[in-house]
Amino acid sequence: MVGASAGAAGAAPRSSYTYLHPGGQPRLTERVPVNVVFLGYEPNQVGKSAYLSGLPKRYEPVVRSRLAYGTTEKLGITYTYDYRVSYSSRSYEDTFFRQLGKLAKPAPLTAYQTAYNEQAKNVKDITDNHTIDAPSVEKWLAYHPPAGVDTRRNTIFFINWYGRADFKFHVYTKIGEPDPDTGYDFGQNRDSRKIIAWGGTTADDEETGLGRTRRVWFHDLSAGPESWTSNYDVDNPDLDGDGVVDYRMPPTWEYTAGGFRAPGALTGDLSKITRYVALNLLMTSSPLYPVELPTPEPPKSINIDSNTYEGWPGVDASAQYIKPKLVVEELSELRWRNRLDFDNQDLPYDARAQECYLGVLTDESCYPDSGYPAFANLYLYNWENLARTKDDAGRVDYEVPVFNYAVAEGVGVPALGFADDNYVDGTQTGVFTFISPEVVASGYGLSTTQIHEVGHHLGMSHPHDGYDSETGVDYGPEGSFLFANAGDESNTMMSYIDLNWDFSQFDRDNSDRFLTAAYHEAANRLAADVQSAAGAAKARAQLRAADVLLGLSTKAFARHEYRAAYAFAEGAYYQVVGAAKRAGANPAAAARAMAAEADAARRTTEVHDPHEFIDTLAPDSPRSQP
Repeated sequence: MVGASAGAAGAAPRSSYTYLHPGGQPRLTERVPVNVVFLGYEPNQVGKSAYLSGLPKRYEPVVRSRLAYGTTEKLGITYTYDYRVSYSSRSYEDTFFRQLGKLAKPAPLTAYQTAYNEQAKNVKDITDNHTIDAPSVEKWLAYHPPAGVDTRRNTIFFINWYGRADFKFHVYTKIGEPDPDTGYDFGQNRDSRKIIAWGGTTADDEETGLGRTRRVWFHDLSAGPESWTSNYDVDNPDLDGDGVVDYRMPPTWEYTAGGFRAPGALTGDLSKITRYVALNLLMTSSPLYPVELPTPEPPKSINIDSNTYEGWPGVDASAQYIKPKLVVEELSELRWRNRLDFDNQDLPYDARAQECYLGVLTDESCYPDSGYPAFANLYLYNWENLARTKDDAGRVDYEVPVFNYAVAEGVGVPALGFADDNYVDGTQTGVFTFISPEVVASGYGLSTTQIHEVGHHLGMSHPHDGYDSETGVDYGPEGSFLFANAGDESNTMMSYIDLNWDFSQFDRDNSDRFLTAAYHEAANRLAADVQSAAGAAKARAQLRAADVLLGLSTKAFARHEYRAAYAFAEGAYYQVVGAAKRAGANPAAAARAMAAEADAARRTTEVHDPHEFIDTLAPDSPRSQP
């Protein structure tokens, strides 16, 4: 028998396929090269063995939204890290720092360098300052690495200029990419966006593209001090007064006797940045929401279904603060095998809509008998009225429900936006974005928030919060993980730093990996239905073809060819769809039956309020700082 062969009496049938596992999970593995270059750090400052001892050996991505509901859902991917650590030569350092000196432009001290000088416990004062264009440094490192370092693979450069005769106090900048709706350039106008790390730029980024695919992120503790990771504050271990030390990495010169950190702590700190920022949040992350969208079958066409409550008198927010073409272009770079389009309709901001909106701000439920928290008001109200938004039924496979609230001055907003779930098991539902005169005055329109929140809906996490596989800890930038904010200093739309509106190379890699696993799982699930169908014998050839394609996908994945792996996996799934039709199984019906079963289980499950991923613009948020 082709589909399965009989084993010992009473044993489960053994599949005769190599890569197709009917009813089973994906089995994707990758040995991930990770180059680490210490540029200006010597082995006596950062010991290789001690540095490596803090790094993980493996990583298995999970769906992070499920964790809040007590479920660990793995993707069926296992990464094994292949670390390649090197210390740059004196001649390479001379060349690099000479280039850094050429790029350095004299500049006033930032507000945060001044604040550092005013600290009681600072080791030294910043006497002058220079700005250095971060994308130029990333490009130089990408194309001029030390011998033997292949920057086509994940590469971390840890830079230390301090201690050299040619050292200049400096910060990095990323300017020239203002908010597309307001024209406000955060990188130019705010000292809080002067940074110490950068990377992840794609080959085809419209503003600072590298020309060819490279995977570089650099981190420089001899830059700054800065706002974003709060490393300018060396007086106060506990920054928010909650009784927990807020762990951050100070400037290089603070690793000294009597400084903020002992010299011996430097190695462990750079190991922490590698593990909890570069690996977990950038290079091999976990998705926030399931990559499998809540559809009967994986969708080919996706509509960004924008709906705007126009509650800002005299302003047509959907016309003035949304750039549909930009939203589609940026999201298409992430979901490049889907056909994406966009439409908007305005919805009445009537008394009931307003009641539910204001209830989020005042913590009053507009569905008090539902058992849902007040924060779920917008989800419950819009799902109750979801039919009026379904204007693309039959034209596209999936509509992403996006709801924009434009409100008057003084009303307030709960956040810039959030991508909501169903409060029961972590399945994504709708996207909510907010705008007001105060939000616009802060520099934001709706376009970039839509791209960011739909990015969450499609599975992307922030680069400042994530999951550590070996310890099973999901963490954000607070307390012992405050330093995770360093992940925002990368060229990704998913950060809070507002310096660019693109998805990074790391985002693209991770999305392609996630979708590869999703299509493997979909093919396996449907293959089980094919094998149990009356006409299973008619489908053998197509299941064999699917097995071959999944094999090609698995091998491409292992070779780091993520786009090819994704394309082969999708092809395999559609071979199984063809097999289902020949066998008399209905792929959509089977998927709907599974969804109905899951929905029935959800209706009997306690409602939770675990929301931890609100894209805040609160006064204590890093993005609110001047």
